[in-house]
Amino acid sequence: MASCDVLVRGAGAVGLAAALALARQGLAVALLGADGRAPGPDIRVYALNPAAVELLRSLRVWDALPAEARTAVYDMHVEGDAPGATLDFSAWSQGTEQLAWIVDAAELEAALLTAARYAPHLSVVKTEVEAPLQVVAEGKASPTRARLGVGVQSHRYGQRAVAARLDALWPHAGLARQWFRSPDVLALLPFDRPRAGHGYGLVWSVPDERADELMALSAPEFEQALADATAGASGALTLAGERATWPLTIARAEQVSGPGWVLVGDAAHVVHPLAGQGLNLGLADVAALARVVAAREPWRGLGDARLLARYARERAAPTLAMGQLTDALLQLFASERPLLRELRNRGLGLVDRLAPVKRFLAARALDA
Repeated sequence: MASCDVLVRGAGAVGLAAALALARQGLAVALLGADGRAPGPDIRVYALNPAAVELLRSLRVWDALPAEARTAVYDMHVEGDAPGATLDFSAWSQGTEQLAWIVDAAELEAALLTAARYAPHLSVVKTEVEAPLQVVAEGKASPTRARLGVGVQSHRYGQRAVAARLDALWPHAGLARQWFRSPDVLALLPFDRPRAGHGYGLVWSVPDERADELMALSAPEFEQALADATAGASGALTLAGERATWPLTIARAEQVSGPGWVLVGDAAHVVHPLAGQGLNLGLADVAALARVVAAREPWRGLGDARLLARYARERAAPTLAMGQLTDALLQLFASERPLLRELRNRGLGLVDRLAPVKRFLAARALDA
């Protein structure tokens, strides 16, 4: 292939979704970066909101996932670091079937890649292809973004995420649990692997030094640390595989579009995982870009800077708001100052009693 309409750089979940969404419009799309990874043991899970699921369904990927690779979240329980500081959300109160879905990351990317390989108008390439539009989906360390000269505002939190797959003694019943305590945030995400009805994906955000300690613990010691941190809320938790860790940052590209190019996903923005919105934001980028391209004037080229600026404007407010929200929550709950500790715990209880505020907060997460 010497040329195409769109070159998508990066074959993670966001890049694959972008390639599929644009190819469905009849555009000739080239996907650069697919490595042919097969599904296999992988500790990563994604928390997807209904908007993200709807996009995947429209791409005919959602129903291709194995049943046990996606688990519905019906309720969420949040605890602070003081007695009575709790907050509960339910799908019923939001008028939706599920609050979110927890999805096996490797299975999702494999399903997307399979769809890409069989999609009309889409070619997987291994070398550069000329195109009037380049969609940059290479992740937070994007080399193409650097070559374009786009600056990034970035801040390291001095924290790392510790992730693992867990097997629980008690059934999860579709309940996600989260603990906000100074200075860490711990999330148990219900998942039907390794055992249907009894699995969890763990994401535990802790200071760097504590992450080193947790990674160095033996399996029984780590399981005891989990029991202490969760007060046995889900029964005994057993490691179902290896642990992994990565540094946590907040980042925002200073520009997400220009003549002939756009940034999507982590190449454009990175947020703290405490709200589980990283991939949701990236898939929302894809949906917005697809809408903008589909609605362009017949005479306007795909790489037209004014056209692509429409995408940038549409995504500016949602991505900025989510970045600010997750950052503010982290700063609030990471603080050990007594006054802030009192305020945040009172705040959790207050919000739990104010149904309209709860509905507003949940709706923002569902629509991100």
